[in-house]
Amino acid sequence: MEKPNMKKPAVKKLWLMVSMALGAAFAQADTLEISIEIPRIDVAEYHRPYVAIWLQQQSNVTNLAVWYDVGMKEGKGQEWLKDMRQWWRRSGRALEFPIDGVTAATRAPGIHTLTFDSADKPLSELPPGDYQLVVEAAREVGGREMVSIPFSWPLSEAQTLEASGETELGRVGLQLKP
Repeated sequence: MEKPNMKKPAVKKLWLMVSMALGAAFAQADTLEISIEIPRIDVAEYHRPYVAIWLQQQSNVTNLAVWYDVGMKEGKGQEWLKDMRQWWRRSGRALEFPIDGVTAATRAPGIHTLTFDSADKPLSELPPGDYQLVVEAAREVGGREMVSIPFSWPLSEAQTLEASGETELGRVGLQLKP
């Protein structure tokens, strides 16, 4: 193959665009896109829920996100993390808060999307196997709810999976993109 004449700006620009497109095509990684609906609940005293999102393979837990009241003085928001009982027993009680890249503020009612790439932590460290995406929510003066979605890692095909809560969580969606 003859090397293009790089002295011409149009050829140089086209060559650069083709190289970038090919590089991006070969560098694509598996992604998990998680959408979580926090429903609007019509009650006299509404508090945003605390939410924990993790991947579980048997007894191994990989925390993806924990939303709680991070802004409370002296870390008081951490006191109610234990209300997310399943997450707390499996992982939470052994952690030191806040966790960079995992903990964040509570979310308002609506649909919230998180995207994770297999080239980056924590997915880059996942061993192959069967997993559950687990989302647990607990709300002050409210209830507690947990939903889970099974899937296999690494990804073999694109999939869209979902589960729904009844009160504290709405639709939880998982898009798997190889």
